[in-house]
Amino acid sequence: MDTISIIATGGTIDKIYFDAKSEYEVGPPNAIQVLDQFNLQVPYTITSLMRKDSLDLTDEDRERIAQTVAADPCRKIIITHGTDTMPETARHIIGHGGAKDKIVVLTGALLPAMFNATDAVFNLGCALGAVQKANPGVYIAMNGKIFMGGKVVKNRKLGKFEER
Repeated sequence: MDTISIIATGGTIDKIYFDAKSEYEVGPPNAIQVLDQFNLQVPYTITSLMRKDSLDLTDEDRERIAQTVAADPCRKIIITHGTDTMPETARHIIGHGGAKDKIVVLTGALLPAMFNATDAVFNLGCALGAVQKANPGVYIAMNGKIFMGGKVVKNRKLGKFEER
């Protein structure tokens, strides 16, 4: 069985509350706590690549993500990412060309994974299903749908992803 590589880049899915500052900041990968709750039948690894809000990602950060995907020995890769610029990162990975024989699924959350009412668990579950069954390519798993990575935008007003 293929190991699934989960690469955490930050975003709302990884936000935690810092009481001393009375604010939320990107912390370590919350996918660890989310996936530990389930009796998963698939092997996976989790790597924390960076801890950034996606609005703070630079072209250099996106290049680092694309290079990490290209260098990853796993064929099946999930990237947890902030939702605001997830489509830009997907397009960068596609343009880099390092994912041509891999299945790469980006996902995130509109509310931190540690909230009781969050879409993080559902989105991560959708990404796990997609990465195991999709054809090679770059995808985004959000709002219960799997989008082609180069053909999606986030509708910030409605808080959902749409095909473009």
